[in-house]
Amino acid sequence: MGIFSFFSKDKKESLDKGLEKTKEGFFSKLAKAVVGKSEVDAEVLDNLEEILISSDVGVETTIKIIKRIEDRVSKDKYVGTAQLNGILKEEIASLLTENNSTDEIDFVVPENKKPYVIMVVGVNGVGKTTTIGKLSYAFKQRGKNVILGAADTFRAAAVDQLTIWSERVGVPIISQGMGADPASVAFDTLSSAVSRGSDVVIIDTAGRLHNKVNLMNELTKIKMVMKKVVPDAPHEVLLVLDASTGQNAIEQCKQFTAATEVTALALTKLDGTAKGGVVIGISDQFKIPVRYIGVGEKLEDLQVFNRTEFVDSLFKG
Repeated sequence: MGIFSFFSKDKKESLDKGLEKTKEGFFSKLAKAVVGKSEVDAEVLDNLEEILISSDVGVETTIKIIKRIEDRVSKDKYVGTAQLNGILKEEIASLLTENNSTDEIDFVVPENKKPYVIMVVGVNGVGKTTTIGKLSYAFKQRGKNVILGAADTFRAAAVDQLTIWSERVGVPIISQGMGADPASVAFDTLSSAVSRGSDVVIIDTAGRLHNKVNLMNELTKIKMVMKKVVPDAPHEVLLVLDASTGQNAIEQCKQFTAATEVTALALTKLDGTAKGGVVIGISDQFKIPVRYIGVGEKLEDLQVFNRTEFVDSLFKG
């Protein structure tokens, strides 16, 4: 699986802009926490803990980060507040490295998987359909033949919205309308993909959490039916979460990982929130790689998550 060896200037600027609210909120609080302090003491660490939690890093992950900083302070005997940003950056980067976050730069698919099947899950309103549209655009821009499957048949609006995206991006869609059997839609989509020689298949699914058992049964049925056409499908189960909901996104992740095997995450709407710390917390708590992040409204503003660039941007300036 090859990747481009660059992270373009435009992408960096888009990422920097997308994380502005998170940076402004976090570092303004951090600056106040160390006013009048020359070294990292218990009070500074208490303040830092509060700041991380309020940035939606999450309690468990925050405690882990604070413990690491405490260990470094103890080991080095003296750590000045001027060094705190650097130490915090190093520990967050280290945490993301441990949690299977990749440093891929571009949208790629395995060369030995054709078609490459992505099943997308997530509740309504998190930007699931928009993410599918932008993902389709990204793959198409890289010369891939993409086909969409409208298997969220619970709402007519879901099928309509995905159809609009397919027309906007210029990729085919398979749909049977509201009330159709989602597994049947998935079967027809994969059958069509195989006959057309498509490179990528993206299947949308219903985002209902009111009954976890029903959700589990529906997703399991879709996966079983897909295997009849492509034996190792789906190759990726992508859970889309709205970063602006903070801890609610973590709760949704709990629900979906209990209902099905989620292999990757997409976090949307980072540009509209100061809760970007949720990326760190979710990655740490679930050990599922964050694959994509949404940092703006444009088609190009869905980016492959790159932990190095993310941390560099978060601490820039």
